[in-house]
Amino acid sequence: MTSSRDSAEIAAQRLAEASDAIVAGVERELPGWVRRAVAGVVDAWGRLDDDARARALADADDAADHATARVTARLRDLFAFDAADQYQTPLEIVRSAYREPTEVLEAAGIPPVERDAFEERAWPDDRYGLVPRTLGDLGDPDLAPLLLAWGMAKAAVLRARAAP
Repeated sequence: MTSSRDSAEIAAQRLAEASDAIVAGVERELPGWVRRAVAGVVDAWGRLDDDARARALADADDAADHATARVTARLRDLFAFDAADQYQTPLEIVRSAYREPTEVLEAAGIPPVERDAFEERAWPDDRYGLVPRTLGDLGDPDLAPLLLAWGMAKAAVLRARAAP
C-alpha cells in the first residue's frame, strides 16, 4: 500500500515532469507559432508590398525570440512556486504570446480583424485574433494534453498534502 508521503512524492514528481515538458514544448514550438501568426495575417490581408512583407517577416523573427524568452521565463517562474501558490495556469501565460506578433502587425500598418464579442471581451488587446486556445495550437498537438497532466498532478499534490 502506498503511504501519504509516497503519494505526495509521486504527485510532486509528476507535477515537475509535466511542468518541464510544458516549458520544453513551448520553447520548441512558440517561435514557429509567432512566425506563422504574423505570416498568416500579412498574407490574408495581402496589401503589403514585397519590401514591407519581408520587413514584417524579419520583425516576426525578432518577435518570436522575444516572445519565447518572455513566456518561458514566466512559465519557469510559475513552476518555481509551490503548487499551492501557482495562481495562474500555464495556458494563461502562453496566451499572452499574442503580444509580440500583434506589435509586428501594428507596425506594418495592418488593421485589426473583426472578432466575436467574447474574444473582444476576453482579450481586448488581441486585435488580430491570435490568442492560442490550447497549448497544441502552438504547433504540436501533443502539447495540449500536458495542461491536463499538469492540472491533475497539481491537484494530486494538494490532495496528498491534505490527506491525514
